[in-house]
Amino acid sequence: MTAIIVIVGIYLLQIIAVVAFILLGYFIYDKRFRRNHGTKVAEGFERTEEVNLDPVTGEKTRVYYNPTTGERFYKKE
Repeated sequence: MTAIIVIVGIYLLQIIAVVAFILLGYFIYDKRFRRNHGTKVAEGFERTEEVNLDPVTGEKTRVYYNPTTGERFYKKE
């Protein structure tokens, strides 16, 4: 009886660990690209020649760069 409880406990711990990793991945996943979308470019950002084209929607996204902070801003065109 105790062996069954131990085996079930081990499987439950594995399931909990997988669910925890999925939740962490969802909330901590690198969202830098989507975070900065907007229409107004903040002060201090310079326009670059880098343009990303979404192959599905055909939307163009221009990259702006702030040389003092190294931050990038993505603006849909």
